[in-house]
Amino acid sequence: MTRITVAKGDGIGPEIMEATLDIIKAAGAQIEIDEIEVGEKVYLSGNTSGIASESWDIIRKNKVFLKAPITTPQGGGYKSLNVTTRKFLGLYSNVRPCMSLHPFVETKHPEMDIVIIRENEEDLYAGIEHQQTDEVVQCLKLISRPGCEKIIRYAFEYAKVYGRKKVTCFTKDNIMKQTDGLFHQVFDEIAAEYPEIENEHWIIDIGAAKMADTPEVFDVIVTLNLYGDVLSDVAAQIAGSVGLAGSANIGEECAMFEAIHGSAPRRAGQNLANPSGLLQGAIMMLNHIGQTDVAEKVQNAWLKTIEEGTHTYDIYKEGVSKQKVGTKEFAQAVIANLGQKPKLLKEVSYAKDVVLNLPKYVKKPAKKKELVGVDLFVHWDGTNPDALAALLQTINTENKHLTMITNRGIKVWPDGFKETYCTDHWRCRFKPTQGKVMYKNNIINLLSRALDAKIDVIKVENLYEFDGKPAYSLGQGQ
Repeated sequence: MTRITVAKGDGIGPEIMEATLDIIKAAGAQIEIDEIEVGEKVYLSGNTSGIASESWDIIRKNKVFLKAPITTPQGGGYKSLNVTTRKFLGLYSNVRPCMSLHPFVETKHPEMDIVIIRENEEDLYAGIEHQQTDEVVQCLKLISRPGCEKIIRYAFEYAKVYGRKKVTCFTKDNIMKQTDGLFHQVFDEIAAEYPEIENEHWIIDIGAAKMADTPEVFDVIVTLNLYGDVLSDVAAQIAGSVGLAGSANIGEECAMFEAIHGSAPRRAGQNLANPSGLLQGAIMMLNHIGQTDVAEKVQNAWLKTIEEGTHTYDIYKEGVSKQKVGTKEFAQAVIANLGQKPKLLKEVSYAKDVVLNLPKYVKKPAKKKELVGVDLFVHWDGTNPDALAALLQTINTENKHLTMITNRGIKVWPDGFKETYCTDHWRCRFKPTQGKVMYKNNIINLLSRALDAKIDVIKVENLYEFDGKPAYSLGQGQ
């Protein structure tokens, strides 16, 4: 018997959770449930996190969390509970299978069978944003080596234990050479440890286009947080419906299981919603807690129900579907099919006692780190980069001088183009006059001189080399 935490959520959440629990209990799931309240009611009670501290205690004690969709109120500083839960509990791996149910659910891709493994804690989802000038806001993209290693190793281990043949990495490292470049570099390092598994890398834009057009050429896809969020919804939709897809969020200690769709408040309380997405999450939960026989029974009964044409409104299609049913009736049909297997769709047979070899991250030896310059980000309302350069050159000293100005990443001084549109947000790069090493007291002196010159410095980024290699971006066009 495994004790789990359950949250029924908002909108259609209570209906699909009731249906899901009815099915897995009827199949023999050995679970005990602690129910907690999360989501809209908690938010509107004045708790901007959407969850009470005692609920966190229950989740952390039970380690397994089955969560229905929730509603995050608009505005008011409310933070996404999904993102918060993943990061607080260290749920670094988001696993989203997307499989075609052709010909019973309409799709243009009958051979599609993809698993998208998405990094779950970092990237732009760090949620660190600032308004820096009247015209410019920034969002920090944070990528760490431990984060890359953990998710990429998870993808290869998943492929190994589930008999998948290929792992594909999606990044945009032709543009973001430091952040996405690190992810690609780590992918190549770890791929070398799994010679029996084919590996490849795609740039995210053409890779996404290929997946939308020819998904059958992919098997397991591993990628960064934002790309994975978008790709997995696209994959679920082209497989048949976002409403059919479930999600597992796996960490070193805890795990959360859910549907990938939202709370759909317009459909709430009408016995219309398709519980399949949450049910798929629950099936992954059963596999996670070692109840693979029950998971197998539920999945095959669900496939049998889909195959029989018993469909909710979202996937119902005249000439293919046989019966349009509501949430409760769909659950009853799955329960009636427990112990049966599909005839045309591929039945599942889950491996028992699956264990992924996921060693703890080992910190790498420190590299030689040298400070070689500084970028001062300046709020300046002018439009002529030459005029700004003239102002900045007044704070040059014997051992540091202005070498470049960019605007929105594009080099505008020296030798900028008059056609380049400039906002009020300028990156101004200073390098040593002689040699390459700069000292932090040089930067303090530079900031002091900028203050005296009434230059509005809004941010400072130190420029480093690690083991002699530049670890910062050039200006576009430099």
